Amino acid sequence: MNLLNALHRRSFLFGASALCACSGAPQAQATEAHANSPWRKLTDAEWKGRLSPAAYQVLRREGTERAGTSPLDRETRRGSYVCAGCELPLFKSDWKYDSRTGWPSFYRSVEGALGEKTDFKIGLPRTEYHCARCLGHQGHVFKDGPRPTGLRYCNNGVALKFVPA
Repeated sequence: MNLLNALHRRSFLFGASALCACSGAPQAQATEAHANSPWRKLTDAEWKGRLSPAAYQVLRREGTERAGTSPLDRETRRGSYVCAGCELPLFKSDWKYDSRTGWPSFYRSVEGALGEKTDFKIGLPRTEYHCARCLGHQGHVFKDGPRPTGLRYCNNGVALKFVPA
């Protein structure tokens, strides 16, 4: 594992544990449940070989795709949304809604599928979430979503694969 991957992993694990300790959320357990995942042992070169350039930029470099560019934002079929890096199920189509942001949005995630950390990239704190198994960056979660959770998981479409039911 190169130094950048090691630092990213350490930063993510610390952030997920710290956030979860404060909120009482089960995300730290989710991260620990996948701690020995072979997906976490892939090198940067292996990830580059497995992913499209756009997916690599989002999943491995915490990038953001342009709003309105993902066909998954307009996907309405029944099914599930899995991580584009390791195919861990993250969301069900029943939990998807049109947030009018230009990114696929969900009000609930599969239990244990995500880890969280605080992100200050725009100067203000935001809650960033990653796939718990491969640590691939997915998006940010906000507290402006619909009932019953009030959450909006704003996901990069390129970080997901849709699996029809």
